Amino acid sequence: MHDIQLLNLFAGKTQNYPEHEPSAIAKSMLSEPRFLTTLGIEGDEQYEKRFHGGVDRALCHYPIEHYDYWHQAYPELRSLFVTPAFGENISTRGLTEENAFMGDIYQLGEAIIQITQPRSPCYKLNYHLQIPNLSLLMQETAYCGWLYRVIKEGNIAPNSQMILLSRPGNLSVKRAIDIAFNEPFSEENTLILLSSPGLSTSWTRTMQNRLINKTIEPFSFRLFKQKP
Repeated sequence: MHDIQLLNLFAGKTQNYPEHEPSAIAKSMLSEPRFLTTLGIEGDEQYEKRFHGGVDRALCHYPIEHYDYWHQAYPELRSLFVTPAFGENISTRGLTEENAFMGDIYQLGEAIIQITQPRSPCYKLNYHLQIPNLSLLMQETAYCGWLYRVIKEGNIAPNSQMILLSRPGNLSVKRAIDIAFNEPFSEENTLILLSSPGLSTSWTRTMQNRLINKTIEPFSFRLFKQKP
């Protein structure tokens, strides 16, 4: 297994924004150990609990590798694309959507965490990073990042190691993103995603709804806050 270099951990409080509703997307770097509970890093907040946070979405991971892409795509906004611009709690080198797999279980300091779903990019990222269609671009590139549940609480610190303990599934986060966002509805692929170990409740519900309706739900509200 490749080496994962943990670069930084981040947490933040909900803040008010003049141009849209409150958000806790702005995080600050942790300099000391912090306790990781089943609801996330102590002191970290999420504003819209329907879409963020909870036991299945306790931590957000965004690879440092993607920042090079955004710097090249938007050189005039380079100063905005600095960790943790995407609201991530975990920043690493060596782990991306290509080599992280649905259901992966990692040791992080004293804690143990499991990948539950890709991140579903939303319209708040468009405001936060001043690119009107950033959420859509994240989907199309599969540079979404992903979320974790905490299966063992414990202290984590910026100098903690992150180590893969087990890989119960064989679906990469990248493949899950493409099935969910970038390909036409396929019953076979939807079932593959639905069978991912540790899949979050919200994604389980979404994939089951797709199987019932035999179609993919509209993304317009999540991406742009537009009614379908």
